[in-house]
Amino acid sequence: MLTETSSHPAERGPGVWLKARRVRLSLWIAAAEGLIVAVSHDLTKWAVLGLAVVAGVSWAFGRHSKSNGVRQVLWIFAASQLLALALVLLAVTFKWLVILGLIAFAVLGLAFLFFDRR
Repeated sequence: MLTETSSHPAERGPGVWLKARRVRLSLWIAAAEGLIVAVSHDLTKWAVLGLAVVAGVSWAFGRHSKSNGVRQVLWIFAASQLLALALVLLAVTFKWLVILGLIAFAVLGLAFLFFDRR
């Protein structure tokens, strides 16, 4: 008795390799970009924001591409830039929290000095 098997043809090409590793690649790219922005004075937070916008727009227009490789590259580009933007926003937020904490400690320290009755 013959049975039909519905097996899909094996996908080939660089898109398959990229799809299997796209999360890992985007995390490494975002981490490297975050590190570069942290130590570089030339690359600003605005450049990261601009790249994230470009990446999001290119992914939106290219996600229906017939090429699996193009779709995966655009996904990696968009994901890595949005993760890098999240890192920059966290760094800015925590930087301001640290600055506000230092100001609060300085004010408290001055208050203790001025109100010490010894």
